Amino acid sequence: MTSSLLLTNLPRDSSTALDSAFVFPTPKIAVRFQPIGSAPALQRPVSKISSTQRFETVVAYLRRVLKLDRNAGGGGERESVFLYVNSCFAPALDEVVGNLHRCFKDSKDQLIVTYSMTPAFG
Repeated sequence: MTSSLLLTNLPRDSSTALDSAFVFPTPKIAVRFQPIGSAPALQRPVSKISSTQRFETVVAYLRRVLKLDRNAGGGGERESVFLYVNSCFAPALDEVVGNLHRCFKDSKDQLIVTYSMTPAFG
């Protein structure tokens, strides 16, 4: 904004909105993992993840729990896992988990993440 000739500071409403954009009511969010198709079920389907983490953290966590980081057959290829929010869409890896929770939480205040070993939607 310092390089703007017309706008030297944000209007009050914009400043207030930006101040509260990344403030989440809870520091950790309950994420419920539900398998689709032949994907293995987790022993603990609900996990707590920091609301400020990006969705890539959720993917890395699930890969670690499902033990998918090992090389499949030693060829350097990794087994795929596909994650969806509310069985509807695959969020970008840089999406903040707190924002997803704010928009898509269920009645139990959990973010539902379904996962599959093959593409399940679209």
